[in-house]
Amino acid sequence: MSIKTSDVGIAAIHAQDQGRDIEASLSHPNHEGDFVTPLENNNLARGLRQRHIQMIALAGAIGTGLFLGLGGSIQTGGPLGALLGYATVGLIVCAVQFALGEVAALLPVTGSFVRHAEFLVDPAFGFAIGLNIVYGNLLSVPAEISAICVLFQFWTDLNSAVFICIFIAVTFAVGIAFVGIYGEVEFFFACLKILLVVFLIIFGLVIDLGGIPGQERIGFRYWNKPGPFVEYIATGSWGKFLGYWAVMTNAVFSFAGVESLAMAAAETQNPRRNIPKACKKVFARVLIFYILAVLVVSMIVASDDPRLNDYTGDATTSPFVIVASAAGIKAVPSIVNAIVITSAWSSSNQALLSGTRVLFGLAIKGQAPKIFLRTTSWGVPYVCVLFNTAFMFLAFMALSSNAMTVFWWLVDLTAAGVLVSWSSILTNHIRLTLAMKKQGIPRSELPFHNRWTPYTSPIALFMCLAILFTGGFSVFTKGNWSASGFVSAYLDIPLVIAAFLLWKFIKGTKFISLSEIPIREALDEVSKHPEPEEPKATGWGRIPAFLFD
Repeated sequence: MSIKTSDVGIAAIHAQDQGRDIEASLSHPNHEGDFVTPLENNNLARGLRQRHIQMIALAGAIGTGLFLGLGGSIQTGGPLGALLGYATVGLIVCAVQFALGEVAALLPVTGSFVRHAEFLVDPAFGFAIGLNIVYGNLLSVPAEISAICVLFQFWTDLNSAVFICIFIAVTFAVGIAFVGIYGEVEFFFACLKILLVVFLIIFGLVIDLGGIPGQERIGFRYWNKPGPFVEYIATGSWGKFLGYWAVMTNAVFSFAGVESLAMAAAETQNPRRNIPKACKKVFARVLIFYILAVLVVSMIVASDDPRLNDYTGDATTSPFVIVASAAGIKAVPSIVNAIVITSAWSSSNQALLSGTRVLFGLAIKGQAPKIFLRTTSWGVPYVCVLFNTAFMFLAFMALSSNAMTVFWWLVDLTAAGVLVSWSSILTNHIRLTLAMKKQGIPRSELPFHNRWTPYTSPIALFMCLAILFTGGFSVFTKGNWSASGFVSAYLDIPLVIAAFLLWKFIKGTKFISLSEIPIREALDEVSKHPEPEEPKATGWGRIPAFLFD
């Protein structure tokens, strides 16, 4: 009994000490948490290395949308329409990443662009964006676990409850563990996804060029007939344009997650150097892994192929699987299904990290209860993790007969949140650029800057808002009205606006004047805390340096 009493006493003392640390950190004169706070420096661990950040950025851009969704995009817009749609969104993503890299290098804080919004725009704007991300990720994790259950049905009829319990447990284990373990898990699964994409692109080219015995050469046959574009809803040129635009709204979901690489900036080693490095690699990734994959798929599957209509939610939907099955290759469907499962689980891990770190960032700013600031001895905000884990049990809705309906409703409901996040990143960057111009501070003083971003950010912001407000355009056309489609496409917009107005009314916040944004003080913080020079790789070490740096 004395041992248990002693343990309780020690635990109580530790809790009291941590509570005092939190209070002291929050009372520190650090612009109310605009810069990296002592709480982040002392209570969080910098366990994410350069290779982790590179792979997290890469894993966020490769997911189920690439493996399973390309067939539907080609069916909607045609081969050229799909290629142009993904290329357009890919360019938007590049602009978003460069904008994020510039601001995150100046302010490498937990919560990333949510905290940046409070620093550069309005505290109410930061609260609205943060709340949007937290609720979006609370729904994303159970949605991904539901998808995993459907994918396992490709192999077995075992009760889905078993897989739900397993993946809730392992997702929680990764989330509560040292952040470096999360980095290693993402690193491993990102490597698997890269290998699969490379294999599928080569495999698709072999099929297209007639390299499979018994299969004739395809070439660009399907670009000529049924044609490069598909008429969607309307006819003629307008119908072809709508097909392209519908592909673009689908592509946004495929790219979702690329913005989360800076969410754990305070847990990243040398974030002012490593986060911009990861952001700069996005253009090559988009070109290689998405554009090339869309091109290959558009060559091997016709836009009017009836097999694209047979949606089951598993690997049989993949255009690669459709062609491989027709060629008599039996192993490919199982390989694709296995990698898609790892992609879904990787997405759930990423959503858990993003949701918990944003919640932690909101608590730092006093916009969420202080209990969410409590961390483990190894630097993980465990109360945030426990809170998010509680919502994972929504995945048990997949046990109902309408499991896929529930899953896609959750996905559609949160898809608009991606565009809201991208829009906020671009808005933050535009405000930073305008404030520096107003205060006479040259952009060359930023830890990382690019000469194109002052021009690309406004254009990308316009495109994001255009896609956001027209994302559900099909429900407004004759005979296509759907209440659920309208709600899932547009519910996020009034929620964000309501959260913004609510916080502005309660706290009486004001838009921050461009002349009052403390950019000079932020640059002084950079000067006070220089990051060590990066050692040059030598010998065999140059190989991983080439791949990840």
